[in-house]
Amino acid sequence: MLNDKQRFEIITGAILTQNTSWKNVEKAIGNLNKAKLIDIDRIIKIKKQKLANLIKPAGYYNQKAERLKIIAEFIKKNPNPAREQLLEVKGIGPETADSILLYAFNRPFFVIDAYTKRIFVNLGFIDEKADYDKIKKLFEDNLKPDPAIYQEYHALLVEHAKRYYAKKGEYHNCPLYRRFKP
Repeated sequence: MLNDKQRFEIITGAILTQNTSWKNVEKAIGNLNKAKLIDIDRIIKIKKQKLANLIKPAGYYNQKAERLKIIAEFIKKNPNPAREQLLEVKGIGPETADSILLYAFNRPFFVIDAYTKRIFVNLGFIDEKADYDKIKKLFEDNLKPDPAIYQEYHALLVEHAKRYYAKKGEYHNCPLYRRFKP
């Protein structure tokens, strides 16, 4: 079971990782940890510009500083949010909401990211134009609704994509592609 600090660190990471690499997010989270700001009350109290400076490595730092303050206020008022509630929060889309629910709250919401979509489009299991909810349904209809399974499956997809899908269009070395494609 996660404590409040761990949960908020995961939520912070979910916000900061939007449109940037995890490597840059780690730097921003490191800055927040040094400043002892992985804390809902401290994020609420800190001036937006100071927060923005600390999270600069994650990019879009003014926007993300605002979003961190918004999500901190929201989580303080809603310590066990529903997906629909998260989706109403400014800056929280389906992927971020599902990531927060799966990793911070240990609830069975499968996360669909660019890696997952890239792999399954390439294998022909989904159409390139399939929307988030359609892809999510594919996974949730075919996997036991268990957060541990969803987390492991998602982690394996990310690792697989990093190994075999690093460059767009270079998927033929993928062992799954060789197995499922003629």
